[in-house]
Amino acid sequence: MIVCCGLVASCAEESETLPKVSAVPTTAIQSAGGWPDVIVAERNKFLPEGVEYDQQGARFLVGSLREGSVYLLERDGSLTPFVEDSELVSSVGIEIDQQRGRLLVANSDSSIFGGSGTGQAKLGVFDLKTGTRLAMVDLAASLEDRTAETVVFANDVTVDDRGTIYVSDTRARVIYRVDQDYKASVFHRFAKTTDFAPNGLVYHPSGFLLIAGGEDLYKLSLDEAGDASNRASRVQISEAISGADGIVWRSDGELAIVANRINRVVVLESNDDWTSASLVGAAAYEVMATTVAVVGDELYVVHPHFRDDGLPSVERVEVR
Repeated sequence: MIVCCGLVASCAEESETLPKVSAVPTTAIQSAGGWPDVIVAERNKFLPEGVEYDQQGARFLVGSLREGSVYLLERDGSLTPFVEDSELVSSVGIEIDQQRGRLLVANSDSSIFGGSGTGQAKLGVFDLKTGTRLAMVDLAASLEDRTAETVVFANDVTVDDRGTIYVSDTRARVIYRVDQDYKASVFHRFAKTTDFAPNGLVYHPSGFLLIAGGEDLYKLSLDEAGDASNRASRVQISEAISGADGIVWRSDGELAIVANRINRVVVLESNDDWTSASLVGAAAYEVMATTVAVVGDELYVVHPHFRDDGLPSVERVEVR
């Protein structure tokens, strides 16, 4: 879910076809869920790329590209370490598996964006109540053709109804699958000819994943009976999305995608099981965001402040 160009890519020109919307004012007004509209972290430079909201625990969790740890972000902006693990280098996408009481963490190494090393692609699994490690899976070890020059970067993570986990690797262009015994395999590899680098992903109960990256959204069937080369198909979207990053299902079943090159969350709906999709709304914000969390009927984005020394924050955005 990170933009792979020196940590972030330059903001693209705003598309004239997207609806004109205004940013939600950064006031202290409380949201319907009781959370402030804006929560400003007490310190900077820990680079929270991933954000999740624990519906049962009523708490925000944020990762850290720089430190690897996962933190609880309190209402007053204070940070409490929740997961501290020596193998966590860069926590990127994080996902709560509420049904099984697990926190899933895409564990990478952001130093590759400075030209150092070949990266890391691991999956950390932690107890949602205690933060205790349940598993640390080396995803890249399942790349049979990996060489000393192969660069990897575990980016985002999702889980299906059975508890099988899927992780995107933006640099290796693959989707890993991790079964209930925490055994990893390469489920799908995107051809280099597609120029598609998988980023944010979500699971659909009809048996497929939706995967965002760049200006594209792909549908990936989880049915293993057919031809593996035909599992993935590009979703025909009514309008291009520039810088598609984190994605999440809204409570109404629509799909929210952070378009980080135009500082918007765009909302899509589909009437044909995600063969195609239409843009039905958008929410603007002022500072670049990477991922988005659902809090009841509301959306909150995280602002890491990659480019400056500003304090990271989580902000409610309003779709219009």
